[in-house]
Amino acid sequence: MKPTDEVDDLLAKAGAQWRASQPSPPEPDVDRITGGGNGPRRWIPVLAAASVAVIAVAALLVLPGKGKDAPTPAVAPGKEHPMQVRNGDKVEVTGQVLAAPGVPVVYCPPVYGTTNLTLPSNPKPPSCAPEQAVQLTGVNVDQLQDVRTEMGVRVGSAHLVGIWNDNKIAVEQQGPPVAEPTEATVPCPAPSGGWREGDPTSWITPALEAFVKARPDQLQNLWVGRPEGSTSGLETDPTSAPTGPSVVMIGVAHGDVEQIRQAVRALTPGNLCVTTVDVSQREADRLVAAVSALPNQDTWIQSVGGGVGDRPVLVETRIVDERVIAELRPIGLDKLDLRPHIKPVN
Repeated sequence: MKPTDEVDDLLAKAGAQWRASQPSPPEPDVDRITGGGNGPRRWIPVLAAASVAVIAVAALLVLPGKGKDAPTPAVAPGKEHPMQVRNGDKVEVTGQVLAAPGVPVVYCPPVYGTTNLTLPSNPKPPSCAPEQAVQLTGVNVDQLQDVRTEMGVRVGSAHLVGIWNDNKIAVEQQGPPVAEPTEATVPCPAPSGGWREGDPTSWITPALEAFVKARPDQLQNLWVGRPEGSTSGLETDPTSAPTGPSVVMIGVAHGDVEQIRQAVRALTPGNLCVTTVDVSQREADRLVAAVSALPNQDTWIQSVGGGVGDRPVLVETRIVDERVIAELRPIGLDKLDLRPHIKPVN
């Protein structure tokens, strides 16, 4: 069977079935749409507070995946990745700062999951896991955002910029937490009249899902992009949601992009962008499995899961240092979307 016949046959069958039944908009599989279905996502508890429970953040439909329009950050001389940090580098962090009596002030990386909760019958002061804590010098605790005292420990949040050396940051700049901007992730041009406003979950029809699921060796899982970009705001407001128009995205790793575009256009009433990507869903699943199988990766990876675009594996880590580079190099650094909490200032 020719590829054209295969596409036309599936389109005709799926489209006819969908139009005949006209079901209500499906309840989306948010975990799959955001790439969570690509592999396990693990959360490592970091901060345990006496009276504050960190609630798991709901998965969002939007991921800041790298589309073809996203520029690749420059790699500094002598480094292998834009996020790599070495001693003497200027870095930035946003998150919790803890100042306990008699010990150095520390930065505690944010982790978007439920922490170990302290039982009321056995209260403990806030603390940061030793393997996660970063010693700070030069911090003004009184100027932290939302600073409070819990069982003698001053706790607040901040955005800090300083020099990294052997798990310490000599702070040079201090300010309130900043939301992390995400670049525009829709390489397709807007249609005449502009992108429509609307609920993207209602645009992911059963026929569209069936079409994409049938081609894991050719396509990536559906995702939702923001042509105007957005601000995640998770560091400061876990309930925040992206704003602006939404576009249902289909990544084509192997095959004719125009052919796929014509095939799926009738399967959704909403905004649609069909674009090329480097990795198919099947290939992305193998990458997630490879990262998850690394020995002792629980000690330096905070989460791993599926993403979208040319770097479809999300690896959340405390820092990208020589150890992380060495572990991930054989898998393919150019295929991984590294999300460190300690970032270089280039």
